[in-house]
Amino acid sequence: MTYKNINWDATAFFASLTETNKFAKAHDFVFAKVSGLDGFEEALQQLQSATAIIAVSDISQGYIEVNNSPHTRRVKTIFLAMRHAIDDMAARQLCMDTMRELFRQFMSKLILEKTKQEQHNIYLDSRISFQEIDQYFFSGCACAFFQIAVDTYTDLRYDPTEWQ
Repeated sequence: MTYKNINWDATAFFASLTETNKFAKAHDFVFAKVSGLDGFEEALQQLQSATAIIAVSDISQGYIEVNNSPHTRRVKTIFLAMRHAIDDMAARQLCMDTMRELFRQFMSKLILEKTKQEQHNIYLDSRISFQEIDQYFFSGCACAFFQIAVDTYTDLRYDPTEWQ
């Protein structure tokens, strides 16, 4: 039996979107790879030299579902952050509006990716959660995140050669 790892590279996908999206470029978004919320907080230090960040976590939550079509679900988190003047709620609102529009544009591209990946037995959940992070999370910075669930076929057939 050959181990076949089916996966979708969210990091490469969103790095590419960051590089090719005109709206992201116009608002000076830079890409970062992070490890969870702690890594995102570290990436926020880049906002001293950058205006905005799109960060993809290299870790994921998930589970294996054991049924007649076994699959593995992985949930990837993508963080967005934009710097604004401290205590300027109007500037914060503009940042939130910008991140909402960027999310909308990314989702328009994700629809095409979803169809493409289904040809390889990779299924992106059509429900994408988007959450804005409280104003006090990081002073002078508007933050949000969204999560994408990805289901891939998992071969759970028993193989006696894997056991003693």
